[in-house]
Amino acid sequence: MPRRRTTSSSSSTAPSAPRNRTPQPVRVRRRSFGDFVKAFLAFLVLLVLVIGVPLALATQIGWPLPDGAPSLDWLQREITVSTFLHILTVIVWLAWAQFTACVLVEVKAALSGVGVPGRVPGSGPSQLLARQLVAALLLVGATAASLTPGLSQLGQSLEGNQKPSVAAAQQTPGIFAQQQEQAAATAGALAEQAGQAGQDAARADGGSSAAHGDTKYYRIQPPEGRHHDSLWEVAERHLGDGRRYKEIFELNKDRVQPDGSRLSEASLIRPGWIMEMPGDARGGELVEMPDEAPNVSEQVQQQISDYAKSGDHAQGSGGGDAQVSLPEQRPAPTPANPANPANPVTPATPVPGTGQEHATPAAGQAGDSFGLPEALLAAPLLAAGLLGALGRRRRQAMWQSALGAVGGRRGMEPPTPTGDAQDVQDALLVGADPEGVRLLDRSLRGLAASLTAESRPLPVVYAAWMSGNGDLHLQLAQPAGKPPAPWQQGQDQTFWMLARTDAEGYEEAETAAPYPGLVSLGTMDDSRLLLNLEAVPGIVSLGGTEADRAAVFASVAAELATNGWSDRMTITLVGFGDDLTPLAPNRIRHLDGFEDLFETMSAETRQRRGALGAAGHDSVLTGRTGPAQHTRWAPHLVLLAAQPSDDDALRLAELAADAGRLGIGYLVGTEGTDLPGAAWEMEITGAGRLLAPLLGLELDAQMLPAAQRRAVVELFTDADPGSGPGSDPEGGPGRPANAPPFLVDISEQGRPAVYARLVGSYEIIGLDTPDGERSALLHEALALLLLHREGVHPRVLSSALWPRGVTADVRDALLERLRAWLGSDPDGTPRLGTDATGRLTLAKSVVSDLDVLRSLYYEATQGRGVGSRQVRGRLLTDALVLVRGPLLADRPEGRYRWLTHEIVDAQLPLLVADTGLALSEFHLEKDRAEKAIEALTAALRTAPADERLWHELLRATHTTGDPGRLRALAADLVARSGARGVPPRTEALLDELLPSWREGVSAAG
Repeated sequence: MPRRRTTSSSSSTAPSAPRNRTPQPVRVRRRSFGDFVKAFLAFLVLLVLVIGVPLALATQIGWPLPDGAPSLDWLQREITVSTFLHILTVIVWLAWAQFTACVLVEVKAALSGVGVPGRVPGSGPSQLLARQLVAALLLVGATAASLTPGLSQLGQSLEGNQKPSVAAAQQTPGIFAQQQEQAAATAGALAEQAGQAGQDAARADGGSSAAHGDTKYYRIQPPEGRHHDSLWEVAERHLGDGRRYKEIFELNKDRVQPDGSRLSEASLIRPGWIMEMPGDARGGELVEMPDEAPNVSEQVQQQISDYAKSGDHAQGSGGGDAQVSLPEQRPAPTPANPANPANPVTPATPVPGTGQEHATPAAGQAGDSFGLPEALLAAPLLAAGLLGALGRRRRQAMWQSALGAVGGRRGMEPPTPTGDAQDVQDALLVGADPEGVRLLDRSLRGLAASLTAESRPLPVVYAAWMSGNGDLHLQLAQPAGKPPAPWQQGQDQTFWMLARTDAEGYEEAETAAPYPGLVSLGTMDDSRLLLNLEAVPGIVSLGGTEADRAAVFASVAAELATNGWSDRMTITLVGFGDDLTPLAPNRIRHLDGFEDLFETMSAETRQRRGALGAAGHDSVLTGRTGPAQHTRWAPHLVLLAAQPSDDDALRLAELAADAGRLGIGYLVGTEGTDLPGAAWEMEITGAGRLLAPLLGLELDAQMLPAAQRRAVVELFTDADPGSGPGSDPEGGPGRPANAPPFLVDISEQGRPAVYARLVGSYEIIGLDTPDGERSALLHEALALLLLHREGVHPRVLSSALWPRGVTADVRDALLERLRAWLGSDPDGTPRLGTDATGRLTLAKSVVSDLDVLRSLYYEATQGRGVGSRQVRGRLLTDALVLVRGPLLADRPEGRYRWLTHEIVDAQLPLLVADTGLALSEFHLEKDRAEKAIEALTAALRTAPADERLWHELLRATHTTGDPGRLRALAADLVARSGARGVPPRTEALLDELLPSWREGVSAAG
C-alpha cells in the first residue's frame, strides 16, 4: 500500500540558507576513536552471529533433525530434554538463516548504493539490527553515509527502512493513539533538536553552509524492476521523513536537468536527474564535491557542476514514463472589473475541472445550501454524465409510454423527486458541466481523426488533466512525436496540450472514441485528473476503509457508465453492495464473486488476444483508428470492490499482466496489504484525499457516498416506465401518476393574477415590463420557476441564470427585484415564496399557458370530461387553441441554456399530440373526419415527428373516401421520412389502407 503523506512539511525543516552555485571542496569529517571502537564491536558481533552461532550449533549439538522419515512409533515417543533441545536448535538455525539473509541484503545495498534495501519477509527487528551493525562496521568507510540513521536511533521504528516514527505514529490506528501522539511528538522534538544542532555545528565551523561547501547533490537512480525512484523515497532515505520531499522539490523546481527537462511538480523524477539536497541530508549516494569524489564519473561530475550553476529558475516542467504527473499550468484569466472583491466570482461551465462549475460563491451560501451533496457539486463531468443519461432515460420512458399506451392515453408526467433524490437532482443541475464534456469529447475524437489523416497511430495515454483555465493536457506513456495541429507540445515530449480556445473550434468528427477508459479521480492544484484505466500496465489498487473505497468505486462506475466521451464499453462490478445497473443496463453488469470473474475474464482475455493477433494489431488502439477503424475495440473495465484472497490476487495479477494492450482495465480494492501485479497504488483517506506517493499524487478525491449513490439510482429507477410511485401499467383513467404536478382552476372564478404565455412567443399578462437590462434576467427567472412548480433551489436558479458564476450579493439582489416585480396577492401573501426546504416557489395566482394546457387535458381525459362528452370536446378544443408554437420560441440567443437539462422540450410535443389524438377521437366518434383532420394537422405543427399523429391522420383521411387525397398524404409522409425510410408500423398501415402506395413512390422516384 502507498504510504500516507500529509500536506504539511515536517517540523524538522531547517531554515533555508544561501546555497552554493559552484562545487566546493569537501569538508572531510575525521573519524574519531569512538568510531573505530564501534566498528570493531560491530565486526565482533557480526562475526559471532553469522559465523560463531552455526559453528557452535554444529560442534556442540550436531544435526537436530531425525535421520529418516518419521513413523507412527516415533511420533508416540515421550518428549525428552534432548528432543526439546533439538526443537530449539531448529528454531535457532532458522533465526540465524533469517539474520544472515538480512546482513547480506544490507551489505549489498550499502556497497552498491542503489537505494532502499530490499525487505526480507517477516524480519523487521532482525533486519533493523543487521542494518545498524553494518552501518557501524562501515562507519569508517566511504559508503557508510548511504545507510539509514545510526545506533542512536535504534528502536524509533519497527518498520525500519521505510517508515519514520512520525509517519508510523500517524498511520497506526487503534487504542494506542495517545502513545502514538507522544511518540510522534518526541520524534518531532528530536528531529528539531538535531536540525538545530546541525545549524549550530555549521556556525561553529565559521560561517554559512554556502561558505563551507555544505551543498549536497543526489543523482536519481535507475529503476529496479518495476520500481521507480521518487522524491518521497529520496527524502525518506536521506532526510529521515518522506514528507520532506517538498523541501527537495523547492530546491530544484524549474531548474534545467542534464537531459534538458525541468522539474515542475513533485510527481515525477527521471533517472539521471540531479537533485540539490537540504543541508542535513545524509547518505553515501550524496555528492558534495563532484570534482574530487572518487566514486563519480567525470561525466556526472560535469553534470553536477553545471547543475550547481543553475540557480536562477526558469519556467518549465518534466514528463515521464509509466507515471502520472501534473502538467504545466497557464495563468488563469483574471476577471475584469470584479463587482465585489470580497465576494469573488466563481468560474463555472467554461472552466471545467475546478469543481465549482455553475456554482455561486461560497460566501453567503451557507444559509441556503440546504444540504445539497457537495460530492456531486464538485464532480462536474460525473454530474453532466448522470444528468444527460437521466434526461435520455426520461425521454425514452415518455416515448415508450406514448407508443405503448392503451387508447392513446399515457402517464405524461414523470414523478417529481423528493427528499434525497430531489437534493441529488438539484446538485446535478448545479454541478454539471456539459460544455466541458462536449469539448473533451470533440477534442479527443478530433485528435484521433487528425492522426488517422496523417496515417499515425494513437499514442498510449495514461492520464488527462483538465486545467483550471480549460486547457486539456494528455500525458503519454512515451514520446510520440509532434502532435497534430491545433494540439501543441506540452512541457516535454510526453505531454500534448490543447488550449480551450482551440478546442472550441473543433467540429464533430466521425470517428470512434479513442480513449473511452478515461475517468475522473479528483482534483489537484486546480486541475482535474482523468486516469485511463484501460491503458494502465497492470492493476490499479485502491486502499482505505471499506466505505471510502466504495464511494470512490461508485463514482468511477457511474462516470464510466454515463460519460459523454465513449461509445461502447463493458463495466463489470464485483463486490458492490448496491446495484448500479439502472444507470446503464447496456454497460453495467454485476458478478457474484471471483470465480465468475475469472471464468468470464479468462475467456475474454484469450478472445481479445487471439483477435488482435488475427487482425495484426499490437493493441486495441490501432484498431480504433486508421484503415481498421471498423474494428472498434470497446474497453472492458473491471471494478473489484471486494478484497481478493492471496490466491485470488495472484490469479488476478496473472490475468492482468497483458491487459493494457487488450483494452481491459482493473481497479481493485485492498485493505492494506500489497497487491501482486499492482502497477499503481492509491489510497483514499477518511478526509477524502486520494494519495499515491510513488506517483506524486495527492488529490481531492471524487466520491459518490452511499446516500447519494442510492438517490442517484432512485432517480433512474423512477424514470423507467411503470416503476414510479402510483404507476399503473394498464394506463387506466384516473391513475395518480397521470396527474400534472400543478392543476389550475380553469373556471371563471380561477382567473390568475399573473399569466405567462410560454408555448410560442414569451408574453406576460398582469405585470408591468421591467426597465433596464435586468428585464431579461427577470423574465428568464420567472420562466424557470413556472416550469418547476415543485420549487427551485436558489443555487439551481443561480447556476441557470449565470452559468459562469455570480456573486452572492448580485444573486440576492435579483431575487429581491423578482419578489418586488411579482408583488403580493390581495391577502398580502408574496407571489414568490419559500417552502419548508428553502426552495423558491410561486403562488397559485401565477400561472402559465403550459399549466393551463396540462390542466385542460387532465380534466378532459380524467376529470369532468370523462362523464360528459360535451365538456370533453370543449376542453380539448380550448387546449389545442393554446398551442401557438414551440416552447419559448423567441428566446434570445445565449440565454435559457438550462433548457438543455430539461425534458419539457419532449413533454410539450407529446402533450400536444395527446391532445390532438383525443380531439380527433372525439370527432371520429361522430364521423366528423374533417374536424379530426383539422385537429391532427394542428397538433402536427408542434409535434411533427410523432408517428401516432401520422397514423391517425392516415386513418382519418381514409374515412373521407378520397383515394387521391390519401395518396397525396402518403407521398408527403414518404418525402418527410427521407433516407431513413418509412417506419415499419407506418409501412404496415399504408399497406392496409393504400396497397398501391409503393407504385406512387416508384413513379415519383
